[in-house]
Amino acid sequence: LTFARVMKKRSTEDFSCVPYVLALLNCCLYTWYGLPVVSRGWENFPVVTINGLGIVLEFSFVVVYFSFANGAKKKVAAALAVAVIVVSCSVAVISTFAFRDHRRRKMFVGSVGLFASVAMYGSPLVAVKRVIKTKSVEFMPFYLSFFSFLASSLWMAYGLLSRDLFLASPNLVGSPLGVVQLVVYCLYKWRK
Repeated sequence: LTFARVMKKRSTEDFSCVPYVLALLNCCLYTWYGLPVVSRGWENFPVVTINGLGIVLEFSFVVVYFSFANGAKKKVAAALAVAVIVVSCSVAVISTFAFRDHRRRKMFVGSVGLFASVAMYGSPLVAVKRVIKTKSVEFMPFYLSFFSFLASSLWMAYGLLSRDLFLASPNLVGSPLGVVQLVVYCLYKWRK
């Protein structure tokens, strides 16, 4: 809905690209994490497929954002997108050539992915601060908060059930952050 609004108004208004760019980074890293180069065989096939779809969606969001952003926001979006490419490619190259076994590759890629996930789940907190300051939820999309919470909760469950701390750990942070966003949204949605 956020991007339908952006396309309809032909402006990014005061929406931030940061959550979407960080989600793109997260999806790139975890797609790589799930591939047989890093994980053993296809043990993390759901991680690859879901995050692969996430790459397509988040990339689309970033392209739409970039298309309708003004000059300064366009530069920020471009710089962040380049950083995503550099980090993702660096992690892929380092994990492939610097580590000889799956365990170490998984530890390296999982550690970088863990930090990216925590950053992704924490990025909407800037919007939470703005909501509290302005007492308006206009630029804190409900669906971003809701699906962030839902996805984080599901990945946490998957990580715990599969005993994969690199999947569970960041989501132990992401789920409560999603709850905070939803509570703030509900508190300020109905205020005049």
